[in-house]
This record gives sequence, structure tokens and C-alpha cells, in this order.
Amino acid sequence: MKNPYNRADEDLANCVALEHMNVTVPDQRLATLFYIVGMGFTRDPYLVTGVVNMWVNIGRSQFHLPIGKPQVVRGRVGLVVPDLKALAASLKSVRTDLKGTKFGFKAGKGFIDVTCPWGNRIRCHQPAKKFGPTLLGMPYVQLDVPAGTAKGIARFYRDVLGAAATVGTFEKAPAAQVSVGYHQSLIFREAKGKLPKYDGHHLQLYVNNFSGPHAKLNALGLITQESNQHQYRFVDIVDPDNGDKLYQLEHEIRSMTHPLYARPMINRNPAQTNNAFAPGYDDRPWAMPYSG
Repeated sequence: MKNPYNRADEDLANCVALEHMNVTVPDQRLATLFYIVGMGFTRDPYLVTGVVNMWVNIGRSQFHLPIGKPQVVRGRVGLVVPDLKALAASLKSVRTDLKGTKFGFKAGKGFIDVTCPWGNRIRCHQPAKKFGPTLLGMPYVQLDVPAGTAKGIARFYRDVLGAAATVGTFEKAPAAQVSVGYHQSLIFREAKGKLPKYDGHHLQLYVNNFSGPHAKLNALGLITQESNQHQYRFVDIVDPDNGDKLYQLEHEIRSMTHPLYARPMINRNPAQTNNAFAPGYDDRPWAMPYSG
């Protein structure tokens, strides 16, 4: 039978989801103004509801924002949002309250570049074919890495984590692109000059083969935390060919048997207000309907 489909488009390899990015922030009030009011996202209503941490839902992914000295990702986080015009309006509404911080935003073709109050860079894209059916989500994290490391980083993710990883160019620089979920990727882009010192921010991945990467990481002496039955962590990314340390980024690795895997996340419709309320429109869809 003739096959009209490219079946490889649906392959995920071992990494099945990028769930959250974790950066510490010193002020939960400013974080609420930026992530909830300005960006229009949703504070998780069920978990971590105190004043020392905040989980912010963006489709099926999250930002985790515990209290602490500000952490800044060396690169940027890429998001998809349904309406750039509405985003620009809500960002303007918090400009006065965030005066004196590093907050700012600027529109480009098909995206808005936003800087959080502490300097983290976020690029908000309009929905596009390259992001699949995503209307609201976290399709990529782009990380600045030292020159000459992209190939070794790709080898690490292929050989140690069992991920699909390629080397090419991203924004005119050599880069390793690692698939970490359905239309989700980590992009390690080689940068010129000295990079800022790593400050401890982390990301979290779900993997299918949980024990295999653990055994390889353990053999390399890279495991930094045996969190629980369903989770472990590591920080150093090394070249599996020679053991050279290439980059530091804490990874929180979870199994697909983790109790939080595929947990439903509420995403509010930020256009819904008490003064202009429309019954049935409280929720915001995070993906387009299936088209077959």
C-alpha cells in the first residue's frame, strides 16, 4: 500500500516532554504582575499556592518561580501565544508597575521579545506550522553555549539520554538541536565571547527510558541528586567521546510513571473579566483541534 505520510515526523525518541523551566525570583508580587497580569498566563490553582514559590501554567508547560536571588537563563525561552496583539496590550498595562526593573518588550515579525523584571528573555511567537498544533505552550529553550561545543552536546543527548539530536545552524551560528517532546526542543547555540557564570536555573524533562540514561550518567559520575523513585538530577553536560565538560544546566529527569506526568493544567482566558464576562469562555485552549 502506498504510504502518503512521513511516519518519522511522529517519532519522539526518548525525551517526551519539556514540562518546566525553573528560575528563582526575589519578589512574588512583581512575578505576579509580570507572568500573570502582563503575560496573561495562569497561576496553578491546585499546587504550590503559597508565597515562596509560584507555578505558572503555559499550555502543558510551566515556569517554576521559587523565591531567591534572581536567576537568568543564558539564552531565551520560546513560547507560543494565541494573540500577539492582546499580549502587547496586557504588557503595556503593567509598564508603570514594573518601572525601575529590567522589564521591556519589542515587537518583531510574528513575535514579541519580552524581558522579565530580572532580565530573563522570552520570545513569544504567534502560532505557526513549525510549532505544530500549539496555540499556547513552550516549544523551545535556546541556550548560549561556548564556541565549538555544539557537536559534543548533540553526542551527549544522543548517546547518554537517547534523545534525537542534530547539528546545524540557528540564527546564523552553529547549534545543536535536541528534540525533547512533541514540537519541543532545546537549542544549544554557540556564542562568541565569555558567557555569564551558571547560576543554578534548571529545566525538567520526562523520558520514556528512565533507567538507561541513569545508568550511563551514573557511570560518568554525573548524577547530582537521587530525588525519589521517579526522579533524579544532573548538571554537567560532557562529550561522551572524551569526557570533556561542555556546559552546565541542571536537568530534572522524571519517568513517565511520575505522579505528575500528563497532569491536566488549567489555562485561563485572560480576556475574560468581571466587567466584560461571557459565560463559557473562562478557559483558553492550548492546542488547535485535531485535523486528521
